Amino acid sequence: MSETATIIPLDNVDPVLIEQLLDCAFEPERRQRTAYKVREGVDWLPALSFAALDGDEMLVGSIQCWPVALNDENGRAHPMIMVGPVAVMPDRQGEGFGQALVSASLSCIDSRAPLPQVMIGDPEYYGRFWGFTNQYTGGWDLPGPFEQARLLVRCENPAVLPEKGMLGPWLG
Repeated sequence: MSETATIIPLDNVDPVLIEQLLDCAFEPERRQRTAYKVREGVDWLPALSFAALDGDEMLVGSIQCWPVALNDENGRAHPMIMVGPVAVMPDRQGEGFGQALVSASLSCIDSRAPLPQVMIGDPEYYGRFWGFTNQYTGGWDLPGPFEQARLLVRCENPAVLPEKGMLGPWLG
């Protein structure tokens, strides 16, 4: 990273600025993506969601995490944390802000009772830095189109993961 990022809780940022960042990073049509259907009706988790400010204290990135569940064939909900979106202003991508945000978020997960973390992303990138894999998600489904290879999970004990299920909001 060419400069030091300041990572702050996302709930300290004006929601309008967050929406503008997401529009810049993903286009306004982002709301049509399958990931939005997975987390529909739930609020992001403030304890795991952060913003990155550059040296001029300008918002350059954000990460949100969401309560979701993999609902197995018997209707049992297996709670998980959906990581993302990870958004960085297009002209600031490649400077390490996204990596800092993901690391900050994942470091806040309580290791005494870690929920599996799931995301839609590049398996090589997220696997290399944080151990996400698509090895266990082949039988999982989402409420919309998606690339199976990009459905990733990170879990300390993969034996607890159902082989099949539909990912959706955790309404607990």
